Amino acid sequence: MRLLTSREFNRDVSVAKRAALVEPVLITDRGQPTHVLLSIGDYRRLTGEGESILELLAMPEAVVIDAADAVADGAWDHRESID
Repeated sequence: MRLLTSREFNRDVSVAKRAALVEPVLITDRGQPTHVLLSIGDYRRLTGEGESILELLAMPEAVVIDAADAVADGAWDHRESID
């Protein structure tokens, strides 16, 4: 676990965010632990929370379809052949 003072955290939040992607970051104030910064994946694992349907719909994975290949192998041609 990475330790950062509140002063270090305030000075460079991006360092804390990058560190939290690797491991939890413990933030201290006057030597006492006060906060823990976690990646969203770690937080979800701890809470048992999965992705919501809105998040899944907002970030769909790209699907690449090569239409030329599909037509060439007959996948898109549903006409019956005339003999």
